[in-house]
Amino acid sequence: MDYSILDFLGLLGAVGLFLYGMKVMSEGLQKAAGDRLRNILSAMTRNRFTGLLTGCAITALIQSSSASTVMVVSFVNAGLMTLAQSMAVIFGANVGTTFTAWIIALFGFKVDVSVAVLPLIALAVVLLFSNSSRAKSIGEFLIGFAFLFMGLNMISDYVPDLQSNPEMFASLREYASMGFGSILIFMLVGLVVTAIIQSSAATFAIVLIMCSKGWITFDLACAVVLGSNIGTTITPLLASMSGNVGAKRTAMGHLLFNLLGTVWCLAVFVPFASFNAWLTEAIGQGNPESLYGFVSNLEQTNPDIYNHLFDNSLPAGHDVIKQIGTMQMSVSFGLSIFHTTFNIVNVGIMIWLTGVYVKLVEWLIPAKHKDDEDFTLKFISRGLVNASELNIAQAEKELGVFAERVGRMIGMAHTLIHTKEKSEEFNQLYSRLEKYEDISDRMELEIARYLNRCAEGRLSNEGKQRIAGMLGIISEIESIADCCYGIGKILNRKIESHAEFTDEIYANIDMMYTYIEAAMNMMIRELNDIENVQERPLIDSYNKEREINNMRNTLRSANIENINKGSYEYQAGIYYMDIISDLERTGDYIINVVDTLKDTFRRVHA
Repeated sequence: MDYSILDFLGLLGAVGLFLYGMKVMSEGLQKAAGDRLRNILSAMTRNRFTGLLTGCAITALIQSSSASTVMVVSFVNAGLMTLAQSMAVIFGANVGTTFTAWIIALFGFKVDVSVAVLPLIALAVVLLFSNSSRAKSIGEFLIGFAFLFMGLNMISDYVPDLQSNPEMFASLREYASMGFGSILIFMLVGLVVTAIIQSSAATFAIVLIMCSKGWITFDLACAVVLGSNIGTTITPLLASMSGNVGAKRTAMGHLLFNLLGTVWCLAVFVPFASFNAWLTEAIGQGNPESLYGFVSNLEQTNPDIYNHLFDNSLPAGHDVIKQIGTMQMSVSFGLSIFHTTFNIVNVGIMIWLTGVYVKLVEWLIPAKHKDDEDFTLKFISRGLVNASELNIAQAEKELGVFAERVGRMIGMAHTLIHTKEKSEEFNQLYSRLEKYEDISDRMELEIARYLNRCAEGRLSNEGKQRIAGMLGIISEIESIADCCYGIGKILNRKIESHAEFTDEIYANIDMMYTYIEAAMNMMIRELNDIENVQERPLIDSYNKEREINNMRNTLRSANIENINKGSYEYQAGIYYMDIISDLERTGDYIINVVDTLKDTFRRVHA
């Protein structure tokens, strides 16, 4: 088997196409996902059992657990699915993948979903030229989905052709009589082969060839299949590389599910494999353990027929070929039963431990920054709203979370001002600020949609006032996020124009930030105790707003004098005042929230 450097480069390109497809698909999902898709996914994964059925059905339909788990990773990456929901879907995908093995066992073929790739691209290109932004986003999603499948297929094309070269595994015969050590060795073989060729179905076919040649027994074939369950997790792990922390945790959860399942199976492996052999025979498919004995005996007693059998020189109707064919079918059924039984038992155990999995992967893959969890709502559920008055309290708590997250943006923007221009640290912090601004947009929409659904229920006058007040508050908080991101954009323009700030400018900006951060912290404290709005903190907030306005006026006057004196360039003064004005607007948005608290919540709860 020849494998050139061009083949290896082709493999790298295929992996690159796969990762790019994952990225485009996830970004398209984030842009296109409205209430409809979010609600559909929420309904499909409302509890661990519906999530399990969803994963099973999707994988059975597209006949690729790798593709279905990669889709789940992209859903988590787009914020459409929580980590707990994704775990249940992945559990189901492991059961759904056995459907492929049964199709191969029964009919000898696998549905090739890749035939739909080019038609998908044709449809996607039409959508990309649409005037509707939503249609364009759906087009991006379809393009990404098509590239993802193309990448998966091309990976299979460019890896070494192990399936057509089973002689590579002939040397493994020497390790087939080492007791439990052989089980571990062949499980590792299944893991490595599946990870390389990215197809548990192809591994299945290789195992059948090895059994047919009498190289390994049925229980060792089961060990290879067991290893292939771990090997197949490499695809979502690859996909998560370009994703966020939630995507990485989802892929790690998939790996842990199969690893922990393998541990319990190894503990009872010999009786479990024997049980599956008995089950195969019990349903009338023969004893899968008999093929190894028959072929081994044939090799010893009649080596000529054995050799002719495997160089395809025996006549088609030869008795040995008929016997071998019947036994191969028995082994194929036996491996399918083993694969199915293992995954069903594994899911039956692990489905009750979903919460433990979530905590474990959160511990294994911590967020880089506090609460840098990407888009999640802490108190609001995406399910059905059924008790409007009670659900308003959940939304009130979410306001505090929203404000705290946006409050961190004020600190990020302040740090960015003092970060070395054009440095890696500057670029990373700017990207994080941009990401938080995107999250704030989506949080505003989600909370507003939730409040609107609450408003459709039967509410008291007090409840209606609270909803109206909260809708105003979330708009103001999102405007604060816009101001923080706006400062980042001002700094970028400053860098492009090569303007330089003096120490005095930096000191004045820091002083303004001191007032803004104090005002923001007061506002957050009030929002976190929204049921008990007090007069004294409100007065303090108004005083702080006056200080901010006075500071802005003082700095504006001083700026004109400094430019005239030549203390710094006119261009630097423009960017300096842009930042001060942005901060003053931030103070205005903060006091607008305080006004709402005074006019609505303090009156309601006085």
